[in-house]
Amino acid sequence: MANISIEDQLTSTLLKQTFLDDEILDIEDYKKMTAAYVSVEQCVAVLSDFQADCSYIYAGNFGKFFGLPLGDLFIDSAFEDCIFDKLNSDDVIERHALELHFFQYLKSLPEEEYRNYSTFSRLRSSDEKNVRYINHRTMYLKISPNGSVLFALCLYAPSINSEFRNGIEGKIVNIRTGDTITSDKYKPYAESLLSKRELEILAHLAKGSNSDQIGSLLNISVYTVRRHRQNIIQILQVANTTEALKTAFVMGLINV
Repeated sequence: MANISIEDQLTSTLLKQTFLDDEILDIEDYKKMTAAYVSVEQCVAVLSDFQADCSYIYAGNFGKFFGLPLGDLFIDSAFEDCIFDKLNSDDVIERHALELHFFQYLKSLPEEEYRNYSTFSRLRSSDEKNVRYINHRTMYLKISPNGSVLFALCLYAPSINSEFRNGIEGKIVNIRTGDTITSDKYKPYAESLLSKRELEILAHLAKGSNSDQIGSLLNISVYTVRRHRQNIIQILQVANTTEALKTAFVMGLINV
């Protein structure tokens, strides 16, 4: 359920951006560059067009791992579920959360800076008996003058590091300087999704408090608590409070 929730939020965030009607798209140039890169690296690259809600997948020899044909493939979705399905579901959740942080963080930067940043993570395959590790990167290639992301590129390549670890080791890196952006710098932008009061209510819900108890603790009416809970569910694009807590935990909005 958590996987669906965080993916729904990511999908909603990226596909429901405001796109400019007169935007001139140069997707063909990016398709050529992506295909050329894959022919050298023999990795898998996914070029996503959020305005058209579609993707172009380019597979080198590593594409065999995901069951992809050699060459290029068009899919009618901006998200590569055919690849996500071959990865550890917990790692996919963390990957989606990292991209949400990435999206929010880049919105705080000058427009000319966004191309300097990329996410880096190490994902596990879904086969628990014969786990393989995959290096993953996400970068945004083109952003509209109004700040909407038009094109994104995700790269998948085999990792030479097979050391067991918990989590995806996800990070945001300034690829121009090599500096890693620490979580204390980008997490506050995710926290801005919710108000201070909504974050307080989430924290109490995580501790097991009900609406009546939260109202007493915060000195507000139970109706106000319920209204905030409904707002939280709508903002996080989830079905209920349980899913909201799971999503908030993965994004680091609460600690349990």
